[in-house]
Amino acid sequence: MNTPLAPAILWLRRELRMADNPALVAAIDSGRPVLPVFILDQETPGKWAPGAGSLWWMHQTLESLGKTFAAAGAPLVLRRGRVADVLRHLVHEVGAAEIHAGRPVEPWARRVLDELVATAGVPVHLHRTTLLFDPGSVRTLSGGAYGVFTPFARACLARPKPAAPLAAPTTIAGISVASDRLEDWQLLPTQPERAAGFRRTWKPGEAGAAERLAKIAAQTVADYDRTRNLPGEDGTSALSPRLHWGELSPGQIWHAVDDIEGAGKDSYLSELLWREFSANLLWHHPDLPEKPLRPEFANMPFRDDAADLTAWQRGQTGIPIVDAGIRQLWGLGWMHNRVRMITASFLVKHLLLPWQEGEAWFWNTLVDADLASNSAQWQWVAGSGADAAPYFRVFNPVLQGRKFDADGNYVRRWVPELARLSDKALQAPWEASESELAQAGVRLGHTYPHPIVDLPAGRARALAAYKTIGRSPE
Repeated sequence: MNTPLAPAILWLRRELRMADNPALVAAIDSGRPVLPVFILDQETPGKWAPGAGSLWWMHQTLESLGKTFAAAGAPLVLRRGRVADVLRHLVHEVGAAEIHAGRPVEPWARRVLDELVATAGVPVHLHRTTLLFDPGSVRTLSGGAYGVFTPFARACLARPKPAAPLAAPTTIAGISVASDRLEDWQLLPTQPERAAGFRRTWKPGEAGAAERLAKIAAQTVADYDRTRNLPGEDGTSALSPRLHWGELSPGQIWHAVDDIEGAGKDSYLSELLWREFSANLLWHHPDLPEKPLRPEFANMPFRDDAADLTAWQRGQTGIPIVDAGIRQLWGLGWMHNRVRMITASFLVKHLLLPWQEGEAWFWNTLVDADLASNSAQWQWVAGSGADAAPYFRVFNPVLQGRKFDADGNYVRRWVPELARLSDKALQAPWEASESELAQAGVRLGHTYPHPIVDLPAGRARALAAYKTIGRSPE
């Protein structure tokens, strides 16, 4: 009588898919029964525990993935606790022979992995599951880390194209093990209207991700270099949560759009490489989420103003394009990328509030809250990061709104109390005449707030603050 083979544990974390999952394929190729497991990590540093947006997406995609794995023959096991402890316990519980996992870039996840490798008692095999290139592997000719995007992107493009995506297995030999009930984790938001907005907008799970990828490859990417800046149009891929949770691999996206001709494809693939660049920065600078990459910015004289921060968080700043973005973030768990830059610049420069406050709010609200991208983007806007925006660039939100939301569709959707204003007045209602405001049903200070900062004065204050740390444009 043959003795059953010891199982292989597949630790799923940010690769919640069946297709193009090297860790899954390696576990199957071992010839052993596969035990897929997802662990609700209860040891993540407090401020970086998943926010409400992330938890909602986690629930939905795990529910979908559980059905997919069960149909293939290997039920997904859910556990919670300290990750290394849970995995060590599972090794003993099922007599596992090995563990397969993706290689993380978050500093706390890397520490967990180091502990697991040292104490699991079985081999831990690591695979590239979330990036095009192994983290930290794209280096300068002298072996250093890239600090500027353009040469990093060139180095990536000089490498062979990503390998063809791996097919999803249809059957997996699995084993039956006790699992937590997903409902008992209580991941869903408590605000019914917010959950409803999420449900109307998103279809989490690998099937929904594949559907969206097919749509953007057919309709969006060819014109992406133009439409990606227009928040009132469906001109971006909106694949960031799919990438963050690993419902799609970046290689799948690359191959889906690579045959499209024109600047749109090049612009879109550049965004994928920005994601790689952000992960590369976090790999080499684990304190990127908390400390400015450029040391002199530690002396930036930011303000401490709870009222201004709250107004920004609630979309009540009196600046329509900023308020529209923040309200979209709250309602959908996502914000258009152009508007992310506008809202971030307004917080850090016009309000002179710490970029870490905005980073934390995005982390709590985004369904695509990715530590590397979120940290790198906020530091880019603040001027303190790698390849940062010029410190003296202060986006004028009125001009940005008039340029990129010229027809006002975006602001009218998310700030409906201003919807009856003309396109010009919509982006700066304080410039409208009393009669126009009255005809549109707008009473500044009542139906919509006055601006919480005078834009020219806010810009001047920011530049004066930069001057104190030796970063003046003069």
